[in-house]
Amino acid sequence: MAARVVSERRGRVGPAAVVMPTTVCQQALTSHRASPYRVSTTVGQHTLARCRRWTVLPTSTDVLVVGAGPTGLATALMLARRGVDVTLVERAAEPPTTSRAAVVHAYTLEVLDRIGAATPLIEQGVRAPRFTVRDRDRVLLTVPFDRLPSRFPYALMVSQAVTEAVLAERLADLGVQVRRPCPLTGLSRAGDGVLGQVDGTSLRARYVVGADGLHSTVRELAGIGFTGPSDEESFVLADVRVRSALPRDEASLFLARSGPLVWAPIPDGVVRLVAAVPTAPAEPDLAYLQALLDERGPARRPDRVTEVLWGSRFRVHHRIADTFRSGPVLLAGDAGHVHSPAGGQGMNLGICDAVALGTALADVLDGGPETLLDDYTTRQRPMAEDVLSFTAGLTRLATLSPVRRPVRDVLLRLVGAVPPARRRIALRLSGLSHRDRTPG
Repeated sequence: MAARVVSERRGRVGPAAVVMPTTVCQQALTSHRASPYRVSTTVGQHTLARCRRWTVLPTSTDVLVVGAGPTGLATALMLARRGVDVTLVERAAEPPTTSRAAVVHAYTLEVLDRIGAATPLIEQGVRAPRFTVRDRDRVLLTVPFDRLPSRFPYALMVSQAVTEAVLAERLADLGVQVRRPCPLTGLSRAGDGVLGQVDGTSLRARYVVGADGLHSTVRELAGIGFTGPSDEESFVLADVRVRSALPRDEASLFLARSGPLVWAPIPDGVVRLVAAVPTAPAEPDLAYLQALLDERGPARRPDRVTEVLWGSRFRVHHRIADTFRSGPVLLAGDAGHVHSPAGGQGMNLGICDAVALGTALADVLDGGPETLLDDYTTRQRPMAEDVLSFTAGLTRLATLSPVRRPVRDVLLRLVGAVPPARRRIALRLSGLSHRDRTPG
């Protein structure tokens, strides 16, 4: 007879479980050791206690979430807060110590506040009350966030590693652990749910959430198409220390002929640089990044890079899944949509996906109609299409031909002189234009 174990969640009795090592919040531990960013020492201490134990990989669960980035963590947290039996698995043995995303917008903070993650995150970030669009020394457009209709009238500049650490700690408080390395290798329908193969173990779930990024295994196994242009954009990404006259409470987008450059202050005097380039080096050095700033950044009082903390490269496709649902399999975040980093929308949209999907799944498991899951796709996919269009437009603005650039600059200044137009752009960038579409 199979052994029986008592689940930590809801006091359930379940079938035999597979014992395997795991780390709950390696985001906090690894990032605190290796990253220049602040990660709460309290988070790290709490995590350490939880990471020094063996846990069980269940053979059944209500919801299997695949992928432990911000989207997967937020989905699992929403579900756990609703008392749903959720299992969160991640292919990577350890969380990354570096990250692409560096901004959390006002609407995302409202969403995070619903799951108890906004306050600890705000404590570790830099509040930026405005966003500027520049062409070298000229400010073409200032987008004010300080008058947003939100309790969070700013953009929060903070590393994705810190965001993940905060979400993982909230999950750990509810007894939910990130199980890694646990790759998903198979997925098939089984009765009214799904049978997944996770690290060689069979795991039954009522629902599966694919939050496993651009190269989503869940999306592929579910046979969901991922359509979009075949071309891709190449970006260089780095965190640097820099002597600069630019404000340290303001993110800037430089529109240069050779491509856009994002200049974003994050905690501890660090500046995040992101730039579209034809061919990005694997590890951009100080000379390379200085040349980027000399070509695209301020001219009269040029920035001077004094230290490169880390650098990397990545490529971006503009794609969207044909659907966010195939029966009991659902997609969220980059598994469902990828686009340019212009405007800092990617992680923000993924977190909004996560809370919307977690809410819908919890409602269904509480006895609500399955059509709530169709509503999730109906609501979130148009939001993703809107963001793809918006970020592509920002990129096109940066790469206009020299003949058209003067007209662009005049139009941006005219828009900046009209308060209703500035407000509309602020609502769009902050995500508040999507507020009514996402359930609480």
